[in-house]
Amino acid sequence: MFAPNQKPDTARAENSIFGSPEADNILPKTQFPDYAMRPEDAYQLVSDELMLDGNARQNLATFCQTWDEKQVRMLMNISINKNMIDKDEYPQTAAIEMRCAAILANLWNVNQDEKPIGCSTIGSSEACMLGGMAALWRWRARRKAAGKPIDKPNLVCGPVQICWHKFCRYWDIEMREIPMAPGKWKMDVERMLEQVDENTIVVVPTFGVTYTGAYEFPADIAKALDDYEAKTGINIDIHVDGASGAFLAPFCAPDIAFDFRVPRVKSISTSGHKYGLAPLGCGWVVWRDTSELPEGLIFNVNYLGGEIPNFAINFSRPAGQIICQYYDFIRLGKEGYTNIHTQAYDVAQYISSEIAKLGPYEFICTGDPKEGIPAACFFIKDGQKTNYTLFDLSDKLRTRGWQVPAFTLPADCQNTVVMRVMVRQGFSKDLADLFLEDYKRMIDFFEKHPVTSPMTAEEGTSFHHS
Repeated sequence: MFAPNQKPDTARAENSIFGSPEADNILPKTQFPDYAMRPEDAYQLVSDELMLDGNARQNLATFCQTWDEKQVRMLMNISINKNMIDKDEYPQTAAIEMRCAAILANLWNVNQDEKPIGCSTIGSSEACMLGGMAALWRWRARRKAAGKPIDKPNLVCGPVQICWHKFCRYWDIEMREIPMAPGKWKMDVERMLEQVDENTIVVVPTFGVTYTGAYEFPADIAKALDDYEAKTGINIDIHVDGASGAFLAPFCAPDIAFDFRVPRVKSISTSGHKYGLAPLGCGWVVWRDTSELPEGLIFNVNYLGGEIPNFAINFSRPAGQIICQYYDFIRLGKEGYTNIHTQAYDVAQYISSEIAKLGPYEFICTGDPKEGIPAACFFIKDGQKTNYTLFDLSDKLRTRGWQVPAFTLPADCQNTVVMRVMVRQGFSKDLADLFLEDYKRMIDFFEKHPVTSPMTAEEGTSFHHS
């Protein structure tokens, strides 16, 4: 037995790690180690711990990409020491970021007479906050110009991801989140109109609700707000949280006017590392015109002897994800994105149709590109008896490596437990078929061994929308 934190014996420097002091002791967890070790030994020990993580390719809970081409990894490798914030030191990376923002503005049908502006972020959560901040400042400016108070701003939305709760708390904004109701799984026009008033800084439809995958349609909301303005004179902007849908609809449902075709839509945020296919750590926000991004929020930074605008919450962050986003754009084009996402929808519909045969399920999302993202989301119909709960099923699927979340919906549907299966690039129909075989196997197991003490939400697979 070697003594803890023993200095390595250089005479044994070429020995196998599994005969060394490093492998004979528990790795430090709270104290900084005194001595160095060989890089290959440190790599082996850390990578061994990572075996306890789930297999990312079998993670059917995440919206994020879990498969990349080798060229993406190569670009990430050569970009590992580039700081995205250093525009002057890495001017070509800055140019690539601006190209991506311009490409997205045109993908989202900006008008030719407008001057769009956008930027990258660390993810769609930061992008949402930037869109929200701009909306808050625009609202304040309008109120001040009219000689009205600015002390009671509110934001209206449907069931949203936690980043909007953070935004409202951090910027002291009243959040008017329209709750779910049985059969009403998203924000609807009628209940939205009940919440808006002269203090509403923005209405935020989620184009791909996190909990269910269903779309909230910005055009319908905008039409209602147009009518509201005609009656009241109150003008309310829209920010589209397109974390998933903004990279899906342009390719698979181009007739859905979720974007700058809708005049009331002032900004759109999205997640590059979800259906934008970029590596983790990439988001985007685009404003339809420079006039929609208040100048007071912008910092100008040096760039090739001049200045470019910068608007961000984060400071230092990696540049590789942005470079790889551009790689995806030029590598795949519209044709590639359409093919990849269409296949994802096909697989989601296949999973939905097969699971529907296996239990008394009601579906909220089935992978219809005109209604939502490529996902299957369902629950056990009210009054139906099964030998398991979805928490039990989720837990059992983990024995085969599948990470499939079961969770309760938010207010006012806390008693509804859903299971949601996400389909992304890399989850082929063959893998889906293997998943379904395991799903059937687990159902058969519960038929033979009925659950006598069902799992609760606290005991079941944990899943958080943070």
